[in-house]
Amino acid sequence: MRLLVFEAQGARRLAALVGEQVVDLAAAGLTAATDMGALIEAGPAEWARLSSALASGDWTASNRPLAGLKLAAPVLPSKIVAIGQNYFDHVREQNAAMPERPIIFAKFPTAVIGPGDEIRWAPSLSDQIDWEAELAVVIGRPARRVAAADAYDYVFGYTVANDVTARDLQRGDGQWVRGKSLDTFCPLGPWIVTAAELPEPHGLPIRARVNGALMQDSRTDQLIFRIPALIEFITAAFTLLPGDIILTGTPPGVGAFRKPPVFLKDGDVVTVEVEGIGALTNPCRTEAV
Repeated sequence: MRLLVFEAQGARRLAALVGEQVVDLAAAGLTAATDMGALIEAGPAEWARLSSALASGDWTASNRPLAGLKLAAPVLPSKIVAIGQNYFDHVREQNAAMPERPIIFAKFPTAVIGPGDEIRWAPSLSDQIDWEAELAVVIGRPARRVAAADAYDYVFGYTVANDVTARDLQRGDGQWVRGKSLDTFCPLGPWIVTAAELPEPHGLPIRARVNGALMQDSRTDQLIFRIPALIEFITAAFTLLPGDIILTGTPPGVGAFRKPPVFLKDGDVVTVEVEGIGALTNPCRTEAV
C-alpha cells in the first residue's frame, strides 16, 4: 500500500494512493483509523485487511485525483533517530575513516514538514543550509532489544526524507542536534510505502536535485549499516515506538563537500527521491527575525 495524508477543508485526511487516485479511507469506510498513527498502532492484521479492501476496488465513490491535492507529512513521529556517515560513497567523499558502529543523532519532531511546505531559516542564524536525501524507515510496533534477524517484523514501511542541515551550526556546536533540528528541517513524504510492498529496501536509486540540477545520485545498497543492523543497534539502547522514524543516512553530493561548497538560498527548490517510493519537493525561504 501507499498511504498518505492530505489536507481538505482545514482537516487532514488519511488516504491511500491507488494508481493516480487518492482514496479517502474514512469516507470509503475502509478503516476506523482517522490518522496514520492510529493506523500504525492498529497492527498487522488491520494493515492486511485494509490492503485486501483496497485491492477489491470497492471505493470508487471516495476517490479523487492526486493532482492538485495538498499533501501533509505522512506521519508525525514521537522521535526521529538519524544516522550519520552511513554510505560508503559519502564517507569516501569526505576522505574519512569508515565508522565502526552507527553514528546516531536526533532530529526534533517539530522539524517535520510535508511535501510542498517551505524549508525556512533566518540568515542571521545560519547561512550554510544543506540538503541530504535519505531513505526513512517507519517503525510499526514497539521495538526494544530487537535482534537483526527479527528487525523487519517491526517495520511498517518507508518514506523519503530530506535531512536539512545548518552546517555552520553542526560544526560549531561540536554536536549535531541544533544544526539538524531547526523548524522545517525534516521534510517527509510524499507517502509511506508499506513494507509488504517493498520487501527489499536496499538497492533503490536515491537522488537529490536543487533547482532541477542533479546533486546526489547513489543507491541504498551503499549503506554501511543496513536497516536490520540499525534497528538492532538503536533498540539495544532505547525503545522505538510506532510511527517513529529512522533516517538511514545520505549519499555523496551534499553541498558542504562540493568544491566550492554550495548551500541553499532563498527561492531554491529541492527535490529528494527514492525510486520505488516517490519524490519529495520543497521550496526554500529565508525569514527575518
